[in-house]
Amino acid sequence: MTILVVDDDADIRELLGRYLEGQGFGVALASGARECERAVAAGGIDLVVLDVMMPDGSGLDVCRRLRHDRPSLPVILLTALKEDVDRIIGLELGADDYLGKPFNPRELVARIRAVLRRQGRQDAGDGPPGDAAARTPPEVSYRFEGYVADPVSRSVLDPQGRDIPLTGSEFDLLRIFLDRPGRLLSRDTVAEHLYGRAPTDPLDRTVDVAMSRLRRKFGDNGVFKLFKTVRNGGYQLTARVVREAHEP
Repeated sequence: MTILVVDDDADIRELLGRYLEGQGFGVALASGARECERAVAAGGIDLVVLDVMMPDGSGLDVCRRLRHDRPSLPVILLTALKEDVDRIIGLELGADDYLGKPFNPRELVARIRAVLRRQGRQDAGDGPPGDAAARTPPEVSYRFEGYVADPVSRSVLDPQGRDIPLTGSEFDLLRIFLDRPGRLLSRDTVAEHLYGRAPTDPLDRTVDVAMSRLRRKFGDNGVFKLFKTVRNGGYQLTARVVREAHEP
């Protein structure tokens, strides 16, 4: 697995590069937005660790372009510890996870492996076990309200057979609910399954932002409440879900 580390601080960039190599990853380094986009265009990148603040452009703008051009490429944002606005905007743009500076490189590795594992990468390395309910065999697909979700291709088709372009984290979020139809899931529960941790700040909007993005992709604008919000409770998938053998 090759990780692209994008940071304008040469010391941090080199330190992270050496540490990730020591953890068994391939590493590519970029000092700014232009180098990042050239490296991604060249191919072979499996995940991007992207600093928000760069001299030749915002990491948020880079994230937006990556989401448009490479929606399945995972992105982990690095933000200053108190940059809540940048963190929320990054999640709204489709970042798969975020980490506040300063951080422990071990935590970054754990986040990288968790994101890759959620995307079904078998060589993501060891990490904490996930919820057994989410380990649905890959030959099972899901049908709900005319939609079809395929965990093998990580794709979703709408009732007219058109593809719904979901990012990796958006598909992971949908899968959490498909494996637990009708269950009311608290924000902490969703965060634990999606990010491997519950929010430490009671005002953290991370899950709400992720749910808003997913709802927009399904056009859930109130005409049909695919996802129900329960005040002070969390979220619930109201559709009936049928699991079927995956067709090769």
